[in-house]
Amino acid sequence: MSHDFSGKVALITGAARGLGRAAAARFLEYGASVAVHVRDAGRAEDLARQLGAGAFPVAGDLANAETRAVQEIVDRTLDRYGRIDILVNNAALALSTRFEKISEEEWRRAMDVNITAPFLFIRAVLPAMKAAGSGRIINLSSTAGKSVSTLGGAHYTTSKAALLGLTRAAAKELGPYGITVNAICPGLIDTELTRENATPADLAAYTRTFPIQRLGEPVEVADLICFLASAEAAYITGASLDINGGDLMI
Repeated sequence: MSHDFSGKVALITGAARGLGRAAAARFLEYGASVAVHVRDAGRAEDLARQLGAGAFPVAGDLANAETRAVQEIVDRTLDRYGRIDILVNNAALALSTRFEKISEEEWRRAMDVNITAPFLFIRAVLPAMKAAGSGRIINLSSTAGKSVSTLGGAHYTTSKAALLGLTRAAAKELGPYGITVNAICPGLIDTELTRENATPADLAAYTRTFPIQRLGEPVEVADLICFLASAEAAYITGASLDINGGDLMI
């Protein structure tokens, strides 16, 4: 399957590394212009330079998600390109704090990044997508959203489950405007974040329990993101697609 995103504009949150960076690189490869969001402005500019022509840096801290901060990111993208065709809500706070040690502040911070920010971004891009009569919104949930997180804490599992609910509700309401809203639920993917939260021995033990006995690759998730953003996926909305090596079957 060959995707052509020439003339399309994607906004990807949390694009500094891992799945976000892989998705940005893939969209650029397929001809899109990509606004790459990173919390820190300097790192966003460095990332855009590394990705090359077509990447545009947008910065903002989502840990205290608020309408103004999100709207500024969207407005900068619209000022640069005049449109947003694809929104990828990828930014996430994946903390592994155990239940009894999660503070109220940490709980709220995780919810801000993982569920409030995606809601605010969807709401902020909606006028531009409605005006265009089309749009693709892809939310990065997790196997945690359907089961329970392998590495993350209760706040991570809870927020990722909530993101699936947001996906369904938005898909129902926005479908009449030509906007599809879908979620992707990755399992253990070989990213910096995964390796920061588990030892190589732990990861090897986990993967031995999977039908496909390895970690997923970021580019495999990026390809699924691109599929959901493509014309071929025009009749898919409100869905949550698993990419986990069969982990949820166990």
